[in-house]
Amino acid sequence: MPIAQIDTEILVRSLGDHSFVFYGLVFFGIILARYFLLAGGSWWWLYARSPATSSRSTQRLKRNDSNGIGADICLSVLSAAVFALATITVLALQSHGLTRLYARPDTYGWWYLALSYGVVLILQDGIYYAIHRLIHHRWLYSWCHHGHHRTRQPTPWTSFAFDLPEAILQALVLVLLVMLVPLHLITLMAVLSTMTIWAIVNHLGLDRLPSGFPHHWLGRWVIGPAHHSLHHRHPGVHFGLYFTLWDRVGGTEDSSYDDAMEPSNDLSAIH
Repeated sequence: MPIAQIDTEILVRSLGDHSFVFYGLVFFGIILARYFLLAGGSWWWLYARSPATSSRSTQRLKRNDSNGIGADICLSVLSAAVFALATITVLALQSHGLTRLYARPDTYGWWYLALSYGVVLILQDGIYYAIHRLIHHRWLYSWCHHGHHRTRQPTPWTSFAFDLPEAILQALVLVLLVMLVPLHLITLMAVLSTMTIWAIVNHLGLDRLPSGFPHHWLGRWVIGPAHHSLHHRHPGVHFGLYFTLWDRVGGTEDSSYDDAMEPSNDLSAIH
C-alpha cells in the first residue's frame, strides 16, 4: 500500500501563493517564539522570579555570565533561522514526493506511531552522539561547537545556542530522517517537541533543582541536567542527547556520575 502523502497539490499551490521567504519568516518566527517562551520561561522560573532567595552560585551566574547569555541568545536566533530553512526544505521535498511523511494514521497501523517515535529518537541519539564527538575534535571545535561552551554553567538559554556548522548538521539530520523513515505528522511534531524540551531540561541549573533529580534508576539510562552539566564542565565526557547508552558503549561516561547515581549518594558529588 503506498504511503498516504500530504496533498501535494495543496502544498504546491500554497508554496506558489507565497514565496519561500514568506514561509521562512513564518517558521523562523514560530521557532524563535517557542525558544523565548520555553527557555525564557524556564530562566524566569528558576533564576529571575525570586532573586532575593536565589542561591549564591545563581547570583554569581547572573553577574558573571550575562554576556554569555546574550551570546547564547544570538546563536539561538541564528539556529532558529537554520531550522526554519530546514522546515521549508522539508515542505518543498514533500511537495515533490521526496519525503516519507504521511497523513493517515492507519497507513501503517496505530501501533506504528509509537514505534516510529521510539525508532527516530534512538536513531537521532546515535547520530547526534557521533556528530557531537566529531565536532569536539580539536580541528573542528573552535568553529563548530565553541559557542555552545562559552560558559561552564549552562542555562536554559544555552539549549538552542549552536554555531552555524553545528546547526546545519543537526538540521540536515532531521531532513534526512523524514526522507528515510515513514513518519506521521503527529509523530514528527512529537519528536521535535521532545528534542526542544529535552534540550532545555538538560541545561537547567543544578543548584535550582532537587538533589535527587533525575531519580536514581532513571538517571542511569536517561540524560538529564546532572548528566549534561558534566559535559559543560568536562567537555571530554557525555556526548549523548537522550540516553546514556552511547556514552557507556563509547567509554565517555564520567565515573563520578555513575557513583552519584548510587542510592546512598546524591548529585551534589558531581557539581
